[in-house]
Amino acid sequence: MENIVKKAVRIARNKELPYHEAHAYQVRQILKNIEPERGPLSKQMIRECDDYALDILGDKKYAPWLYVYSTMAGQFKRGWIPDNFYGSQVVPKINGHYGACASLKPLNSIFFQAKEFPDLGSFVNGLFLDRSYRVHSPKDFKDLLFSDCNLVIFKSDRSFKGHGIHLFDKISFNAVDVEYLGNGVFQRYVDQHPLFNEYTPKSVATIRITTAVDDEGKASAKGSYLRLGSEHDTHVQSATAIAIPIDLVTGVLSNVGYTGSWTTTRSHPASDKSFANVKIPDFKKCIDVVTSLHLKVPFVRCIGWDVTLDKEGEVVVLEWNGGHNGIKLTEATQGPAFVDMEWEKFR
Repeated sequence: MENIVKKAVRIARNKELPYHEAHAYQVRQILKNIEPERGPLSKQMIRECDDYALDILGDKKYAPWLYVYSTMAGQFKRGWIPDNFYGSQVVPKINGHYGACASLKPLNSIFFQAKEFPDLGSFVNGLFLDRSYRVHSPKDFKDLLFSDCNLVIFKSDRSFKGHGIHLFDKISFNAVDVEYLGNGVFQRYVDQHPLFNEYTPKSVATIRITTAVDDEGKASAKGSYLRLGSEHDTHVQSATAIAIPIDLVTGVLSNVGYTGSWTTTRSHPASDKSFANVKIPDFKKCIDVVTSLHLKVPFVRCIGWDVTLDKEGEVVVLEWNGGHNGIKLTEATQGPAFVDMEWEKFR
C-alpha cells in the first residue's frame, strides 16, 4: 500500500513539473536581463532562498522567484511569496473556482452594481444585453452603445494580458463581427487624466492595485503600480508596458519603472517624461474604491484591480482579476506584502 501511495505522489508531482519548469525558465531569462544592472546573487543569498523554499514553503522548486526578488531588493527577505507558489498553492485555496468569475466580464453589474465600472452592455450567448441585462436587437444595441460616446471598447471573456480587446466607433461597429469575437463586455472609452496623457496619449494608463481579504473579513491594499503603454499601443499590453511601483501611503511613483524584461528605465521611452517625484492624483480614492468593491466579493480573497482616472479625476474600474493575478512585481519591489496572510501554511 505504501508503494502505491508513493507512486501516486510521484505522479502528481510530475504532472506539476511543466508549470514549475516554465516559471524556472522565466526566472532564468529575467536574471539574465537584470544581473548586468544589479550583479549576481551571492552564494549566501542563494542558500537563504533555497533554505526558505525548502523549510518554509516545502520544496526547492519555489526558490527561483526568490532569486529574482533578492536580486531586485539586494537582500533576502523572509515572507516573500514566490509567483509559482502563489499560483499552485495559494490561489486554489483562497480563490478557487470563484476567482474565475472575474473572467466572465458581463457579470460585473451583478457582482458590484458600481458606477465606477464603465460598462455599457454585453454580448453573451447570442444576445445583446444592456447593463441591466435587458435584451436588445443589434440595431437598438448599437444606438444604445453610441448614444453618449463616440468610441467603445469590447473586452472578450478570453482577454488576457491586453489580448482580446477591440475598439469600435459607430461606423466600424458591426453586429456580425462582434458575434465572431465571442462573449464579452462593452465599455465606454475613457478620456484619461491629463497626467497620464503626458506619458502615453494613445493608450489609457492603468493603475494595478492588489487587494486581499484577511480572515476577519477586512480588505486592504497590498501593492500597486502604474502601467503605461508603448508609443504605438492603443491599449496597455503586458509585453510592451512599463510598470512603475506606486507608494501605497503617498501615491508617489518610484524613480524607476520596469520593462517587460524587468530592466529599468527612469522615464517613458516615447515621451521621455520622468517618473521621479510624480504623485498619482486621488490615489487614496482609488484604494478606497477597490477595497470597498472587494468586500462585495470577499470569497475571492485576493484580487488584482485595473483602474484609471478620467479627465475629471474620477476613478474608473476597468476590470478585476481573480485568477492568478500577478504578484511578482509588487513582491519584488514592495514586498513581502502578504506576511499577515500566513499563506505559507498552504505548503
